[in-house]
Amino acid sequence: MKRIDWSAILVMTIILTACGSPTPTAAPAVPTLTATPLGTDMTSDVVIASARAVPAQVANIGFVISGIVKEVAVKEGDTVQAGQALAVLDAPELDYAVVAAEASLRAAQADLATRNRDKYKYIDRYDRVSYSTVPNEVVQMERAKVQAAQSELDLAKASLAQAVLVAPYDATVVSISMIPGELAQGDQTVLTLASLNELQIETTDLSERDISRVQIGRAVNVFIEALNAHVTGKVLRISPISEIVGGDVVYKVTIGLDQQAAGLLWGMTAEVQIQAVP
Repeated sequence: MKRIDWSAILVMTIILTACGSPTPTAAPAVPTLTATPLGTDMTSDVVIASARAVPAQVANIGFVISGIVKEVAVKEGDTVQAGQALAVLDAPELDYAVVAAEASLRAAQADLATRNRDKYKYIDRYDRVSYSTVPNEVVQMERAKVQAAQSELDLAKASLAQAVLVAPYDATVVSISMIPGELAQGDQTVLTLASLNELQIETTDLSERDISRVQIGRAVNVFIEALNAHVTGKVLRISPISEIVGGDVVYKVTIGLDQQAAGLLWGMTAEVQIQAVP
């Protein structure tokens, strides 16, 4: 009988078992995702927003007091200078107050001049007739009357000035909502002025996600759609208060133009590309 070599069989079994077992592999690495705010291209060096043209200054003005409109001295589209009269109320009582104050001042001034020239006669202790000027106390009283009359005149003129509407700065008349003979209520807007020769650009949809990448003084490229024109400018102001537009939080950014585009009008739309903060 042949002898069985159990040691050889054991070795062969171990070898076969090793060959049939799969080789373990390393688990695949899980990629790390970095969140980027929606609508923000962090690789871009500009912030893009829609905008529109607006005047650098707009004034809605009205009378301080109420009264009947006597005269409207301008019409829509007129260019006016600072201090120019735009409209006048019919205020005869205020006119009379100025005339009366002027008369009182002239009378007080005449009394003072007379006191300064007057001499009065008196008898001295030797029973001699002498003449002397008016005592200084009397002259000071007359001067005080002149000062009081002048103050009354200044007050009357200031009251009369409230019946005249004047331009606060050089501008263009863009709207008038009064006619002669109509009652104008105090503190009610009756006329609007705007500096149409100095238009700026204001963004309308600059998102809260992008406002941190905008700074005052940054360069801006502006494309005005209606004119098919490109102009340059820079950021002048950033509103510290947000607005809600279509459910989105936006901030208004004001852009000054390096040069006014020919044909640019109030309200024209534009697209701006603001140089972003690195």
